[in-house]
Amino acid sequence: MRIRIPPALAIVCAVGALLRFSTLGVQSLWYDEAITAQLLRMDLGGLLRAIPDSESSPPLYYVLAWCWTHVFGTGEVGMRSLSALLGTATIAAVWALGRRLGGKRAALIAAALVAFNPLLVWFSQEARAYALLALLATVTALLWLRTLAQPKARYAAAWGLAAALTLATHYYAIFLVGPMALWLLVRLPGTRVRVAALAPVAVALLVLAPLALGQRANDNASFIGESSLLTRTVQVPKQLLVGYDAPGETVLAVLSGIALVIAIGGVIRILRSPAPSDSAPLAAVTAAALVLPLLAALAGEDHLITRNLLAAAPLGGALAGAGLAAAARAPTRPWLGWSAVTAGCVLGLVTVVGVNSDAASQRDDWRAAAAALGVGPPGRIVLAPGTGLIALGYYVDGLKPAPAGPRPVSEIDYLDLPERRPGALAAPHPAQAPPPIPGFAIAARTDGETFAVLRLVSPAAQSIDPATLTRGLDGGPAAVLITP
Repeated sequence: MRIRIPPALAIVCAVGALLRFSTLGVQSLWYDEAITAQLLRMDLGGLLRAIPDSESSPPLYYVLAWCWTHVFGTGEVGMRSLSALLGTATIAAVWALGRRLGGKRAALIAAALVAFNPLLVWFSQEARAYALLALLATVTALLWLRTLAQPKARYAAAWGLAAALTLATHYYAIFLVGPMALWLLVRLPGTRVRVAALAPVAVALLVLAPLALGQRANDNASFIGESSLLTRTVQVPKQLLVGYDAPGETVLAVLSGIALVIAIGGVIRILRSPAPSDSAPLAAVTAAALVLPLLAALAGEDHLITRNLLAAAPLGGALAGAGLAAAARAPTRPWLGWSAVTAGCVLGLVTVVGVNSDAASQRDDWRAAAAALGVGPPGRIVLAPGTGLIALGYYVDGLKPAPAGPRPVSEIDYLDLPERRPGALAAPHPAQAPPPIPGFAIAARTDGETFAVLRLVSPAAQSIDPATLTRGLDGGPAAVLITP
């Protein structure tokens, strides 16, 4: 059977792919991606053994990425290209979902909104599991609607498999898959069809439960709770619309919010229509995927952060496409719908371009920091933030913790990067000068947009015990590292 791809969809996918692939190497890897690189350079058995201690998510993405990087390498572009491919595929999947909701026009609008969405572009350029989560969530939603419409065992089994894979990608998928499973349990006729749908999900939950409990005990995601739940909750809608940081983000968020209001009005128009529509069940489970994590956080299981809610983003895009298509068909003021479509795409493109041209809106720039450090004398000591061993180590071969005991040192470099909080970026302004070190004087300072490097040198090597160097350039605890 030949699959015919509509020319308009092909164009939207091509533009979306261009946005994702053409700038894969613009930004440095940040700490989490450096951990991914560290995992992917292990053998497969070592990777699987390391995940319980190093990660707070299931292993599916890392297994796929391990296979991918054995072909394309663990460089920035090689690792991220898998996410870019998955992100591009999500555009086509959202098109199919939008078509179920409102026909060809809704499908194309939904695909365009997702192609230009800054947050989905961002995670399509990150070597982490989120692009896979967005794609599988979309496929799961599509198969769920198909199963509701045609409750046959083969469709139910397909949904169950997709749902299980989504759970194996990210634990927060339970807030989407769980409501879908309950809905099917109530609506599906007959035990056979129910078992076909729910058995793969049950198996996935049983297999993943011990890993999830072990990772929860490790508390690798404890940083999330360092900012208030209210702050993180308020950030979610803004970040889903225009991403984390961008030049002029306030104006972009307000204008995007207006377009979203028009889309919501269109969805309400669909829901009020007497004609049957898949929009109501999809809107219900999408809302559940956003609200249930908040309720869990209020109950004490607080891991609420925008990226953990990414499964809802493409589904929201499909609903927005259907809503804007309905607004464009309205008997009065149809221009509002078309204006919102144009605004959604243009504002997304402006945001993506703005992020790629503004270093302060990008990920931690460990690559530029490593370049500023340059090549130093043998045994040089580097004092960096606590994440420096892994993140800086990706760019500086042979970097390792400084061994205990005095050693001859002729150069000490202080490196400061901003302290990030969910949804916030603090500029790297050192709180104080480093304490004086006998025999050393400041030789140079490099201030990047998101980092600072201070170089201290001594004309002759001094005996230095790394254990005495405990404070970084910002006055806080530092990782004491040594270069080859």
